[in-house]
Amino acid sequence: MLDESLLDTPEALAGADTRGLLRGAAEAGARVRTAARHAVEAGVTALKPDGRPRAVLIAGPGAAASCAADLLGTLAAPAGPVIRLAPTGVAPVAGALRWELPGWSGNLDLLLLATPDGTEPGLGLLADQAYRRGCTVVAVAPAHTPLADSVAAAHGLFVPMATAPYEQDEPEELAASAPGVLWALLTPLLVLLDRIGLVTAPPEALERVADRLDRIAERCGPAVVAYSNPAKTLAAELADALPVIWTEGSSAGPAGRRFAAALAELAGRPALVADLPEALAAHSALLAGPLAASADPDDFFRDRVEEPPALHARVVLLRDRPLGGLTAAPAARDLALSHDTPISELEPEPGAELETLAELIATTDFAAVYLALATGASPGPATP
Repeated sequence: MLDESLLDTPEALAGADTRGLLRGAAEAGARVRTAARHAVEAGVTALKPDGRPRAVLIAGPGAAASCAADLLGTLAAPAGPVIRLAPTGVAPVAGALRWELPGWSGNLDLLLLATPDGTEPGLGLLADQAYRRGCTVVAVAPAHTPLADSVAAAHGLFVPMATAPYEQDEPEELAASAPGVLWALLTPLLVLLDRIGLVTAPPEALERVADRLDRIAERCGPAVVAYSNPAKTLAAELADALPVIWTEGSSAGPAGRRFAAALAELAGRPALVADLPEALAAHSALLAGPLAASADPDDFFRDRVEEPPALHARVVLLRDRPLGGLTAAPAARDLALSHDTPISELEPEPGAELETLAELIATTDFAAVYLALATGASPGPATP
């Protein structure tokens, strides 16, 4: 059950936030600025690339690496493929994970390593394999970790991951600050891909992203009351619901997938995600089934003290402004309301694709954190 009183008590939220999730979300803008500076200091902007790579391969553990690959793939789609290398292994721990390069990879390809840990032997082995294949290797990871030495041995480029001062003595907590970790890993990769011409992310664009993240932190921070805080409002709406996340627009797609991952990892909540307009056909039977709000006519007479509430679907519509003015949003609203399914909508303020993407991710990250804290979710060590 959601503790709504906790949402509007900043001191209680701080006490419940033992993993520093709110702090990580609030610091996202600062992480972008620091990570961009680290990329410059590491020499990324001084590179003189000899054309674009045939393919960009990205490897790393956890949702941060997969989300970074998803975002970079969306942003770089017109220029070339971005392919995530999924790990194999018997357990999701640093020593057990292994990665393999595709058989076709070679000296025309770029390998990116992104991790908030840096102790994974499998990534070191992958860097060595890439060196023998002739791939260029670039890594973003905490400084002074074994991966830094492996990348140096592979004649690659290493960018220290941006961390906050309080994290220096608490490396095990890095993964808990999921939003901050995402931007710390993603930003140097954006600087790199801008340099080689795959995405457009010049310094002024990244500064606007950081400013947008700061504004969302002010709007969604713990001191802002729920009725004027979009993240707290969304968390309360999802308290007893199965989120059915529908996305529209190129930026909204990866943001929706990121939200579903954050809900699972931070709040322990399942979620479904699909892109419009295909989502209307994919989820129409779901909305008409037992998860629809109208599926239980006796719910009105339920003993709300003794019995837990029934789980019903709630549509979350994440929209970026689609090109050409074509939109399936009216059809989405009609389908949801025809089955008495409530709907929540988030749409970013106008801006460049990176800015709107940042706003959607930041708002939904805050919502996932609030839902985790207000429902007492206590999963194991969070992954970024």
